[in-house]
This record gives sequence, C-alpha cells and structure tokens, in this order.
Amino acid sequence: MSKEDRTRADARFNKASQTKSSLVDRDVATKAVLDNMAKLKALRLAREAAQPQAPVAAKKARAKSAKKSGEKAPALADWLAGQQSGGRRT
Repeated sequence: MSKEDRTRADARFNKASQTKSSLVDRDVATKAVLDNMAKLKALRLAREAAQPQAPVAAKKARAKSAKKSGEKAPALADWLAGQQSGGRRT
C-alpha cells in the first residue's frame, strides 16, 4: 500500500468517524429540545388548570338591515340610471 493510498484511507476513516459523532451531537440536541418542549407544555397545562375557566361569551346577533323584507330592491335599470346620474361610470 502506497503512502497516498494510506492517506486516502485515513481521510475516509476520519470522515466516517466525524459523521458518526455529528449524528450523536444532533441526536443529543434534538433530545434536549424535545425535553424542553415537554417541560414547557407541562407548565402551560398546569397554569391553565390553575386558572378558573372564563365564561364563553355568547355571539352577538347581527343588527338587521334597514331594508324591510316587504320592500323590493330597485330594478337593475333604475339602479344603473342612478349610478350614472351620480357620476359613476358603469
């Protein structure tokens, strides 16, 4: 085995060992993040359980329009004429 072959083999071996260590580092960091999220969730749930429940506000009914159901809308031709006389281009 030549010196060049040995150097190349060492480089491959070192690269493989660095990859394994970086995977371990990433796994440790991921576990730390997940543990922190679980802790924060537990704290949030405990805080929410300690607070009294706020009453749910009932939805407000919409105000009815000023137009009565007996009134009909103006005809389209009348409406267009009103728009044109008002200065609108339709």
